Amino acid sequence: MLIRHVSAAFAASLFLASATCANGQSPQPRLTFDVAAIHPSQPGARGGMVKPLPNGTGYLVENMTVKTMMSVMFRIPARQITGGPDWFSTQPFDVQAKADRSYSLDDLHTMFENLLADRFGLKFHIETKEGPVYDLIVDKPGVKMKDAGSVGDLNIPIRPTGPGQFAGDKVPMHYLCWFLGQIMADDPRPVIDKTGLTDVYDFTLKFAPEMPPGAASSDNIPPEIRNLPVLRDALEEQLGLKLVPTKGPVEYYVIDRVDQPSQN
Repeated sequence: MLIRHVSAAFAASLFLASATCANGQSPQPRLTFDVAAIHPSQPGARGGMVKPLPNGTGYLVENMTVKTMMSVMFRIPARQITGGPDWFSTQPFDVQAKADRSYSLDDLHTMFENLLADRFGLKFHIETKEGPVYDLIVDKPGVKMKDAGSVGDLNIPIRPTGPGQFAGDKVPMHYLCWFLGQIMADDPRPVIDKTGLTDVYDFTLKFAPEMPPGAASSDNIPPEIRNLPVLRDALEEQLGLKLVPTKGPVEYYVIDRVDQPSQN
């Protein structure tokens, strides 16, 4: 088992620092929001969202736990985040974070990771263990998605468009892997990108949701949903991708410390 000790701030800035030092340049300034307001969500609030503000000027969170925020920003399934006090995974917060100008989505994620470190005192270490995983590969017939270039935008890459239907807009493969891990919440195996695809892609994905054990008969599901293929078949038929069960490294983010935020 491999263990790495990191903080949210260190994890967010490691790549930038190593890249600039390797080129003999001064480290880039640490990316942070210009202002950030954090408040507990209203009791009884329903639903929730995490999304960038228009034009890359910040991030908005409504009614989300710190564990969920961490899952989104680090693109790690919540089931691979362990430890922490009860409120870490049960107390929802609202966050309004604004930057001094427009930034890329990756930069905004780095800023939010630094916010988790600065305002919530988030520290964690990563334990890598061998375990069951899915490799996401290109199926033999080839990719069926539309190549949309090499740069994404600030829109949420995959969004629901109807029951059992999702639209992908400039989706990188690492995001698709995270999305699939979220959809297959009852399956502990993470999805690892082995496609070799470096561009971003547009697609439409339609599949029937898996019924949990002990659920009511699928006869009660509307035919337009019941007749859709299961997720694995939909990936092959509609995207030209395939999930292959195998063994591989599984990363677990283990919480060392997290604090209730200061109010403002």
